[in-house]
Amino acid sequence: MLKKNLIIFLMLPSLFLSYCNKAVKPDAEQDKIKIKAAIENSIGWAFNKDKDLLYSVVAQDSDFFIYHPDNNTIAGFENFKNLVETVFMDDGFKALRFEVKDLKITLSSLDKTAWFSCLLDDFGEFNGQPGGWENVRWTGVLEKREGNWTIVQMHFSYSTEQINDEKNN
Repeated sequence: MLKKNLIIFLMLPSLFLSYCNKAVKPDAEQDKIKIKAAIENSIGWAFNKDKDLLYSVVAQDSDFFIYHPDNNTIAGFENFKNLVETVFMDDGFKALRFEVKDLKITLSSLDKTAWFSCLLDDFGEFNGQPGGWENVRWTGVLEKREGNWTIVQMHFSYSTEQINDEKNN
């Protein structure tokens, strides 16, 4: 009997900690809603040219990275900020529409990192000339920093079929 009581006594702290960890674990569905908003805001900010909204959802450090379909890369927040200021804030740029399709979000087991994949339609015009992406594949990584989901890496690419179709037209 003493041995059984000792085992139960020794297990109590472990059971208590396990319960506490579950009790304070963030709600994954709420996190996914916030992540989805960050992803959409990283594109949708352009309609009102709300740079503060954009900058609130991307990492403002040298680790921020974007890979575009044309092999153009942006490394570091300052380079990204320069692109925003010189291209998207130009009076000639106008966002027309965007749609995030087939969004899949995965949270890490520690709920501090997430990654996503989707298809993106993103259209605008520059000096009256239309342009944009249709069904571009978009993946990315977010970190939870100071309670906010922050995009740290993004990769955009076209499927092989889309590239071949463009070459044939």
